Amino acid sequence: MSNVSFSWQNDISCLSSLNVSIEKGTFVGIVGPVGCGKSSFLAAILGEMNLIEGQVNTHHSSFSYAAQSPWVFSDTFRNNILLNRPYDEQRYRDVIDACCLDVDLSRLGSCGDLTIMGDNGVNLSGGQKARVGLARALYADADIYLLDDPLSAVDRTVVKYIYERCIGPNGILRDKTSGKVFAVVNG
Repeated sequence: MSNVSFSWQNDISCLSSLNVSIEKGTFVGIVGPVGCGKSSFLAAILGEMNLIEGQVNTHHSSFSYAAQSPWVFSDTFRNNILLNRPYDEQRYRDVIDACCLDVDLSRLGSCGDLTIMGDNGVNLSGGQKARVGLARALYADADIYLLDDPLSAVDRTVVKYIYERCIGPNGILRDKTSGKVFAVVNG
């Protein structure tokens, strides 16, 4: 991003004069107080905001996104993770393990991951929805993963496990995050 400014609905900029360059293979954490624009920044990267000025170059990268409040649709547990992508059993199992969904899956009964989830996951807790949303993002073999505080509804001990299984040195994204960069954004 080079000297970019973004707005939501009009020409009034809510993100202004940003210059960001992130090298391939880095892990970037964006932190700041509530309301400082972290989620808006991710929305801008995804092209969900109006670009007022500047240039965005993502080098034709593919994105995968995990939202703070993921949508769970009325379909099977499995399809909520696959999101119409081809089923790769090993990758699916790795993602289920990394997101601590194996215990939840065992409790779904005889239909297992073919159990229908209610509209917006009415039969799931907030933490389960969050982990399904993260699993959906991780299942995609993307170039860039945008994770918008996807574990805010998850217990701290489970978060540590998920972090290690997803982003840690032996995690599912290990080949995507070879170097580590921590960026701090103040609101």
